[in-house]
Formats: sequence, structure tokens, C-alpha cells
Amino acid sequence: MATHESKPETLFFRRAFIYTAVGILLLTGLAKIWSAFGQARLLDYADPITGIHFRYLMGSVGIVEMVIANICLFSAGTWLPMLLVAWLATGFLAYRAGLALLGWQSPCHCLGNLTDALHIPPRIADNGLKIILGYLLLGSYFFLVRAWQLKQKRQPAA
Repeated sequence: MATHESKPETLFFRRAFIYTAVGILLLTGLAKIWSAFGQARLLDYADPITGIHFRYLMGSVGIVEMVIANICLFSAGTWLPMLLVAWLATGFLAYRAGLALLGWQSPCHCLGNLTDALHIPPRIADNGLKIILGYLLLGSYFFLVRAWQLKQKRQPAA
């Protein structure tokens, strides 16, 4: 009898999550890298959390997103992609929490100039990115916890 972990539908949902995460990370990573080369005045200011100029922060985070997306896309297993997505999403959540603690009122310009080019109001883009962050965070942690639970079930009791 096959374990729950090896059921095709379970693998399908894990892979589907990974592939949607890859798409999201590729899009947001490219948007950040593209924006880092832009002329927006915001890019010349230092980020209130890290102290790094937004231009360099956006470019660096965009590259990290692209690297993680590629690891997720080409990884044979699902454990490492889930772990990397959970790590990145947790970092984004911590960053947003830090901004909130500082009283930062502006919407996150996480997509940089892309929202301007698409004529998307900053608040709508910010709310959409919060939903995406929730999806990445909850999805990655769900699959990680589920994999851990199944591993615990398979181990003999001591």
C-alpha cells in the first residue's frame, strides 16, 4: 500500500505550489531588477530597515528571488524548494513587520516601476502582494509541516 506522501494527487499539489511559486518569484524578481535600473527618486534613498539604498536592495533581492526560482524549478525533490520559499516568505513577512513597527505608511514598492508601467495604483499592488505573500508563506509551511508529519508517522516508535 502506498503512503499518503507518494499518492499522485499529493505530489501534484506540491508540484503545483512549487511551479506557481516559481512563476511568482520570476515575475517579482524581474520586476525588482528592472526597477533597480530605473530613475525613480525612491531608489536614491536608504531603506529604513536595512539602511541600504533601495536601488541596491531591489536589485539584490530580485537576484535572490531569481536564484531561488531557478533552484525550485530544477530541483528533483520538493523539500528544498519548499524550504527556500518558506525562508524567503518569512523574510518578507519580517521586513513588512519591521516597516509596520517603524510606522512606515507608504505601500511597499516591491514591484518597483512595474506597477507604474501597468497603471496599477500602489495600494492595490501592495494589497495584491500581501495576498501573494500569504500564499507563499502558508503554502510552503503547510507542505513542510505535512512532510514532517508524514516522516514522523513512518518512523518506528521508540
